[in-house]
Amino acid sequence: MEFKTKRLDNGLVLIGEVNTSAKSSAVGFFVKTGSRDETEQINGVSHFLEHMLFKGTGTLSALEVNEAFDRTGAQFNAFTSEENTVYYAAVLPEYLAEVTGLWTELMRPALRDDDFDIEKNVIKEEIAMYKDQPAFDVMDRCRTLHFGGHPCGNSVLGSEESIDRLTAQQMREYFSRRYSPNNMVLAFAGHFDWGHICSVAEEACGKWQDGQTVQRELVGCRGSRAVERIAKANLVREHICLMSAGVSAQDPKRFAASLLGTIIGDDVGSRFFWELVDKALAESASMQFGPMDGTGAFYSYIRCSSENVVKVLDTIRDIFSSLAKEGITKEELETAKNKVLSSLVIKNELPMGRLVDLGFNWMYLHEYHTIEDDVDAIKKVTVDDVHALIEQLKPGDFTQFSLGPECKIV
Repeated sequence: MEFKTKRLDNGLVLIGEVNTSAKSSAVGFFVKTGSRDETEQINGVSHFLEHMLFKGTGTLSALEVNEAFDRTGAQFNAFTSEENTVYYAAVLPEYLAEVTGLWTELMRPALRDDDFDIEKNVIKEEIAMYKDQPAFDVMDRCRTLHFGGHPCGNSVLGSEESIDRLTAQQMREYFSRRYSPNNMVLAFAGHFDWGHICSVAEEACGKWQDGQTVQRELVGCRGSRAVERIAKANLVREHICLMSAGVSAQDPKRFAASLLGTIIGDDVGSRFFWELVDKALAESASMQFGPMDGTGAFYSYIRCSSENVVKVLDTIRDIFSSLAKEGITKEELETAKNKVLSSLVIKNELPMGRLVDLGFNWMYLHEYHTIEDDVDAIKKVTVDDVHALIEQLKPGDFTQFSLGPECKIV
């Protein structure tokens, strides 16, 4: 594999990992913008804007956009998080230039008032849909509770109220601030000709005007450690989210944090699994680590009956207490390494999977990391490294948010 990079005069960075043995190619625009870059008045605009890019340009309708992707057989989509908006496609190598050209057009959307008014209802329907999914709803609410006034607590979807008051002009102003070329990375992975794909991208993107993107303020967050519960009449199970402090995406300890999350809360064979799921106290219990820009968090999700809530929470406290007093075993760490390494390598065997890691490494670190680099970093984590992280982060000091039926929880 060969890594390539080029910076255009307007600040747009092109990166690519060429793999001539691959049978497919992948392309993605990574935009450094998400809900943490919003104000309360325009909360939800990043995700709304993601939708609007598929509504077309000055020369392409929404139908023509879909027909253009469909013609190439591309597997395409986009997603918005607290920190990034990513537009991607996996294609046969012979269609990479065409799909790249299409994406470059869509990165300068029309943002028509009529499309905005129609899509506003789609966004509100999506918000309602996710409110009907307690596993999502409890995580979203817990994030806001955990981060408090920190911008990472902003909801990605926004609320019905914030979407109602959002105007098309506010969206256009947000777009001009956040979608400037110096706040974006165009990434490629798989089988492609770097020189040719650069010429395609430069011809389309080179004329974009450089903007004055407001730099994101990076502030860490230990979390509120608050406890809150909301009863909902339509629920029959208790949904619990726990969040505690983590390390940032820039911190070398992120590899140890990923392994710690696996030891505690992997779906199979973790401490949560054996103490909660295997013993039939909870139907589901998982934990994962989420590194972010300048901060990070551990997220746990537990689903159980109302009758088991007290026992479940007591068991979780015992798990974290044991972790703080006795640490982890060498066997637990080796098992976690095998799980994380398997997931990493299998995902990165496909150019589309490789594209995501390639893009995010550049977004957060401004560095190129090979798969071997990340594999070596994981393998080098020691038991002492994890123990030091437990002492530093104290994962038992968590924020707790619950959604459950209208009954008294003792």
